[in-house]
Amino acid sequence: MKKGLIAIAVILIVLVGFVVFIQNVNVNRLGTQQYYVQINEDGKKVEDKSDNGQKYVYYEYTLDGFDPSGKEKALTFTAQKELRRDAYLRIYVKGDMVSSYQEVKADKLPEGAKQKLSDARN
Repeated sequence: MKKGLIAIAVILIVLVGFVVFIQNVNVNRLGTQQYYVQINEDGKKVEDKSDNGQKYVYYEYTLDGFDPSGKEKALTFTAQKELRRDAYLRIYVKGDMVSSYQEVKADKLPEGAKQKLSDARN
């Protein structure tokens, strides 16, 4: 009886931990390389239709990104809205595909990427 209750408690703890993990971790960011970009141009507005005929709009950006050591890579990604000019983004890349991004403050940029982004702006 005690072993059964302990087993049920362990299973519940594992399930609760899994649910908390899934809610708080963006799995698109796991196992990725990080690059940093600055939004210095407007995105290309793309209008498309889904299979059910509903129209939607997204914006495509192609920018030079820099990893924390300053290594450059051309990155193409899309956003559901037009991104704020001069914003800095951390781009998450798996292989050659951008899987996610998030805005970061300038003081949170790694030194190598910050220097390259500053040089590219001038």
